[in-house]
Amino acid sequence: MTSAPVLYVNCRAATLADEAAYGLIEDAAILVEQGLIRWVGPRTEAPKAAERDLGGRLVTPALIDCHTHIVHGGHRAAEFELRLKGASYEEVARAGGGIISTVSATRAASVEDLVATALPRLDALIAEGVSTVEVKSGYGLDIDTELRMLRAARALAALRPVTIRTTFLGAHAVPPEYKGRPDAYIDEICLPALRAAYEDGLADAVDGFCEGIAFSTAQIARVFDEAKRLGLPVKLHAEQLSNLGGAALAASYNALSADHLEYLDEPGVQAMAAAGTVAVILPGAFYAIRETQAPPIVLLRQHGVPMAVATDMNPGSSPMTSLLLAMNMACTLFRLTPEEALRGATQHAARALGLTDRGTLAPGLRADLAIWNADHPAELAYRMGFNPLHQRILGASK
Repeated sequence: MTSAPVLYVNCRAATLADEAAYGLIEDAAILVEQGLIRWVGPRTEAPKAAERDLGGRLVTPALIDCHTHIVHGGHRAAEFELRLKGASYEEVARAGGGIISTVSATRAASVEDLVATALPRLDALIAEGVSTVEVKSGYGLDIDTELRMLRAARALAALRPVTIRTTFLGAHAVPPEYKGRPDAYIDEICLPALRAAYEDGLADAVDGFCEGIAFSTAQIARVFDEAKRLGLPVKLHAEQLSNLGGAALAASYNALSADHLEYLDEPGVQAMAAAGTVAVILPGAFYAIRETQAPPIVLLRQHGVPMAVATDMNPGSSPMTSLLLAMNMACTLFRLTPEEALRGATQHAARALGLTDRGTLAPGLRADLAIWNADHPAELAYRMGFNPLHQRILGASK
């Protein structure tokens, strides 16, 4: 972080700060002081300060991955093979695989183990210009392990220059010892773990999985009621495999986001629009489990629902650590525009995490910048398997 004023010049700035195409400023200048953007605009109008020439490169807000599960034990490569042989994601889960198959490995791991295995995944994201990463619990499904996962996530921020936002996901699946007793699990494990996470300052938000293989809307509502009592914002895995009305439920709690949404209907879209709930689009999971029904992108556009894009990095349904690839897949699989994908991985991703100090290039916000060896912002979603990052610059909170 630079304390003395620095004027970054000779760049194209995709500010995303207005509705114009990318908020693009040709031959831009960006004044940074004490980790904050103080001024951004045409170079000819810039205030005087020590200059740093960016060689005509593209500058965007640093990327934000607003939905990940990077802290976990083990892997599920064998399930990848099973799905290739014809088993569906739901069939694998009902046979004892899926989320549950990661639980034993995670329960056996120490905080140090979880940190060590998460760091390479985090490093892959950082290398692509990511400055902020959301990390969920949800593979412990007991009180001790859920808290251990959150502590590991918090520890990552001390080891790497990155902002980590933690999300309690105790309502992720019913563990084997509570099979057939989801309400007992909510009462005896999920809610006490949530209270403990809150008391220890380990959770920035609360999430759940509303699905036939996970929890009903009534069960999720009980978790959300407790989150509301504690003053924690909520978000929800909703309408991924079927439509149980999870997005509308989330919206009724003014959720930050509803995520996945392949089976979302128009009433759910309307509820999200009215609540200001962000739709988090996760093409990695759609791709990995070979889903055939895409999220209703046209409806989301028509109703003005902001769309974020994230990796959903997890060991089973989206073992992907490239947000740039997620942006490309959102365009190719779901027909987002490259601008929607970039706004989705910056501006709207920040909103999905409840963060108002980043995501665009505007005065007063954090100087979290990504400098790219690229001519045009569409290149970031256009290329596959190629990382054009030149440098990442991190700012400071207001």
